Amino acid sequence: MLTQGKYRVHFFYLDESGDTGANLQDEQQPIFVLAGLSVADKKWNNTKERLDRIISDYFNGNVPQGFEVHSNELLSPNGEGPFDGHPIQDRLQLVRDLLGLIDELGHHVHFFALEKESLVNAECAFDTVYDSNHPYLLSFDYLITYMNWHVKENLGQSARGMIVLDEKEEHHESVEAIVQNRRFEVPKNQKVKWIVEFSYPIDSRKNPMIQLSDLVALCIRRFLEIEKGYKPNMPDIVRTFYAECFNTIDKRVKGRRLVERNGRNLNHLNEHLTNVQCKPRTQWRRAYGIQRN
Repeated sequence: MLTQGKYRVHFFYLDESGDTGANLQDEQQPIFVLAGLSVADKKWNNTKERLDRIISDYFNGNVPQGFEVHSNELLSPNGEGPFDGHPIQDRLQLVRDLLGLIDELGHHVHFFALEKESLVNAECAFDTVYDSNHPYLLSFDYLITYMNWHVKENLGQSARGMIVLDEKEEHHESVEAIVQNRRFEVPKNQKVKWIVEFSYPIDSRKNPMIQLSDLVALCIRRFLEIEKGYKPNMPDIVRTFYAECFNTIDKRVKGRRLVERNGRNLNHLNEHLTNVQCKPRTQWRRAYGIQRN
């Protein structure tokens, strides 16, 4: 277990958007994203308090009982659930406020996105303990690499990471196999050392950081669907909104270049990840009229 007197704990939250399992030719959800935010233990309570205040202000102090932020309800065309019938501009401003909180409090974001069709005929010469053409599992394995790198290189010797993810029963065995492999079964110089705990929240849907991670993942997916030409008839106002969201998210990503693993034959896995990773064009901000800040 983590000992906070010895380590500074950073919680890495994960949620996904566009998960259709092994279906790689889903026209409705062509892009998969696994994403989340990282929160230092000392910032957790302050973040929760600020998030609660944003939600309370949105509902004018009358937050519905048992309220949870479900990004699909919040960003559906007419609003659903507690957002049913709410004006679109009000809901879009709430999204801006929630994403802005991540930037304001200095949290980092991590994500891996891919176009599912890029995996249809892909072959990875590196032997993994999971199906390397499965979007969720490939992304999860990569983000372990990324988060381990981030803690080691950017957060200091006393920092350690804990991954908290929304449990998916259909992925549970494979996720456990990946964790076991990365921590204990690979050569010593490849073992994950800076991520020391993996956990599932008791009720992920009521975990505010999972809810924020869900919003991050959905906004990334919708922007990339627009950027990659899957939504050609999207109104300009919607295109600009998701570009603004992606800009807020992207500037909180510490490392944009693929973090490679080093070791025998791992160049094949690095190449596989490079080939399927979904990224916007180099000058995407100019294309949407977004100012870099």
